[in-house]
Amino acid sequence: MTRRPTILDVAREAGVSKSTVSLVVQGSAAPRAETRARVEDAMARLGYVRNRAAAQLRGADTGLIGLVINDLRNPFFTEFAASLQAALSGAGYAAVIANTDEDPDEQDRVTAAMLEHGVAGLVMCPTHDTRAETAMRLERAGIPAMQVLRRMDAGGAALPFASFDYRAGGEDATRHLIGTGARRIVFAGGLDGRQITRERMEGYDAAMRAHGLEMRCLPGRPSRALGREIALRLASETPRVDAALCFSDLVGLGMLAGFAEAGVAGGRDIRVVGFDDIEEASLCHPALSSVRCDIGGFGRDVAATLLRWLGDGARPPDETRAPVTLVPRASSAG
Repeated sequence: MTRRPTILDVAREAGVSKSTVSLVVQGSAAPRAETRARVEDAMARLGYVRNRAAAQLRGADTGLIGLVINDLRNPFFTEFAASLQAALSGAGYAAVIANTDEDPDEQDRVTAAMLEHGVAGLVMCPTHDTRAETAMRLERAGIPAMQVLRRMDAGGAALPFASFDYRAGGEDATRHLIGTGARRIVFAGGLDGRQITRERMEGYDAAMRAHGLEMRCLPGRPSRALGREIALRLASETPRVDAALCFSDLVGLGMLAGFAEAGVAGGRDIRVVGFDDIEEASLCHPALSSVRCDIGGFGRDVAATLLRWLGDGARPPDETRAPVTLVPRASSAG
């Protein structure tokens, strides 16, 4: 090698990530002894000498992890960000958190800025319509990078993906509603054509088909306002729908409010199940049944996965799915 060897050269020689080499150079205790020895051997073979000034300029010693979230106003994503940040902090890393507000342009800006400031790794819950170039930029950066909760619409196949088993949750919730005697069950909320909507609806479809029941979907951007609007519309119909599986708890909470406004008693006149089990689901009246996604535990698991990748070069599987659990409450159990 005629030029001065770089961290990337050492990473290739040792068969680890660029971030793992950086941790060894910094003297971090995170990498395992055998990984550290492999990196140090590669450094010796290549004659690598650390350029401390360049490292400081690019922020390599800051111990920063980028966390890019599509909608921090949604308590589901807020809890995920908080749990992941706490777990990273306990391991000596600081999380740099950015809210993209479902804007792909803003997502490109914040990810570019994080990479320029030398984040050691990055976790992204992508916006809808994420560009293929965004994933390519993360791959070229040579740092551990994961997509979570949503899969990029384009170009993200090479990035490890972690989420929940939404299909199983949708099927369990629909079977629960059928078990209460409901037969006219709608799926409320969720944007048409989005993967996460399809996954949550697949379970609903499977359960409805298995019982020979007619499916009906009322799509829309998930929000309380949408739930209220759907509830007011359904309350005026005859025969009335007798149950709803909602794309999210926010839609479910809006539906309960809308039905109450129309004089329809949730849990008695109509049964409602949400998705995600945010804290408010158990505190409203009637308490909202929900498909529980342990988002706090999920955040801690993602942090542990990223730390293993940083410390030992242990790249996670291409796809990981965490289990979900139905939590029946008064809104569907009566």
